[in-house]
Amino acid sequence: DNTHQNRVSDMVFSLESEWVVSTGHDKSVSWMCTQSGSMLGRHYFTAWASCLQYDHETQHAFVGDYSGQITLLKLEKQTYSTITTLKGHEGSIGALWWDPVQRLLFSGASDHSVIMWDIGGRKGRTLLLQGHHERVQALRYLQLTRQLLSCSADGGIAVWNMDTQREEAPQWLDSDSCQKCEQPFFWNIKQMWDTKTLGLRQHHCRKCGKAVCGKCSSKRSTFPLMGFEFPVRVCDACFDTIKEEDRTALATFHEGKHNIAHMDMDPSRGLMVTCGSDRIVKIWDMTQVVGCSLATGFTPR
Repeated sequence: DNTHQNRVSDMVFSLESEWVVSTGHDKSVSWMCTQSGSMLGRHYFTAWASCLQYDHETQHAFVGDYSGQITLLKLEKQTYSTITTLKGHEGSIGALWWDPVQRLLFSGASDHSVIMWDIGGRKGRTLLLQGHHERVQALRYLQLTRQLLSCSADGGIAVWNMDTQREEAPQWLDSDSCQKCEQPFFWNIKQMWDTKTLGLRQHHCRKCGKAVCGKCSSKRSTFPLMGFEFPVRVCDACFDTIKEEDRTALATFHEGKHNIAHMDMDPSRGLMVTCGSDRIVKIWDMTQVVGCSLATGFTPR
């Protein structure tokens, strides 16, 4: 059946509704009835649709695309409605995971970041998690232990503790001059002329979001409460407020040693499987509190 005119990127079978929902590089999501084989509906995007999650109870579909957007659709027979579009990533969406219990959506992208979207809270709360050096390509959330697993193209495996109070990273503020020392940025021609000074390059403090110059943001720090597991730029004032206990890691990192393209888990047996573009499938022993000790590695024929 030629449901898509290009490569199929993701697919979900819903036993409850007897539907197959699929996305593809023809920039569309489609849903069809498995009983009759008939197409029920299709929606087009402006970019390739890359990944998909589906809530069987509400018939909501979450579709990530190569523009970095996630579209939430309400699917019906022969029709649909667009609920909202989630924008937060600066690169194409590589993975989605939906937790129907807490109603949380997790997304990973080529900007190396993971975002948690609180869909059920209806307050638009988002949490940014930064701990990868490459494109995030697989996600799984463990409801029992409140841990999120994310895998990236360089083989990195991160285990995030989500059973803790985290803070939202601030929105970056716009300014024509440093919001600390008031020196003009290089596009602020008028202030440069008036003060007879050279313009400075603009940076942003990851903790407060203020636009600052390099001199006022010369320090780096981790800040796991906001999801920054690696040192990031912070202004000097914020650096002085970060206590040593604030730097305590809220994630652990492991090396998969292959390009992880897909990942799945069987929590009941404590096993995780990763598939790589290197044609290798690895089975991991996850029994020791998601300890990531390798049980078996093999290359399929």
